[in-house]
Amino acid sequence: MASKPPVSRSGASKEERRCIVSGEVGPREALIRFVIGPDDQVVPDLGERLPGRGLWVTATRKAVETAAAKGLFAKAARTKAVASEGLADEVEALLAKRAAAALGLARKAGALVTGFEKVMAEISAGRLAILIEARDGSEDGMRKLAGALKSRYAALHKAPAPILRPLWGDEMGLALGRANVVHAALTTGSMERKVFGDLARLESFGRVDRPEMSATPDGEREEI
Repeated sequence: MASKPPVSRSGASKEERRCIVSGEVGPREALIRFVIGPDDQVVPDLGERLPGRGLWVTATRKAVETAAAKGLFAKAARTKAVASEGLADEVEALLAKRAAAALGLARKAGALVTGFEKVMAEISAGRLAILIEARDGSEDGMRKLAGALKSRYAALHKAPAPILRPLWGDEMGLALGRANVVHAALTTGSMERKVFGDLARLESFGRVDRPEMSATPDGEREEI
């Protein structure tokens, strides 16, 4: 499936940037900022804090790979710019780190619950803002929660249910300080925009699959 830029939720910044690959203008949340370092290396700047002129690329693996392969960073900056062959992998790792950190912050703030039963309870209570599933989780468990959420969320909000699957179970578990996590629910509140932004951008980027891993039934790998 082709990756698509993340869709911003309400309250997102209205600022726009132009992608050096496509030439299209879009919200900055849907692009990744790069700068040219002192050694002429192209450096991802996901936090948008590094000094220097920003070079913006649509937040997909294909766009980053194209920019690196075709020398578009140097062309846009009008100076020497060296993009490593593994730049897209570096960006993915940084996006995953930010997404995991966002989950950890939400958990500390009391805005995140894990485990099938707890997530189902949040859905039933109408408190769920985002359903977060492990990429390698059980299809059966995900299907049951997605079905319950679709019915409940649509009745309350008249909109599609928000479901994200950007992280692997071990990544979610590491972020939350427990064994592999399969299901998580972010409750409505101040953490919603931050968590959605970081997770949606990672999911839209286009992650490299782990062919050695396969989904396992709920309860065998998740600590509830």
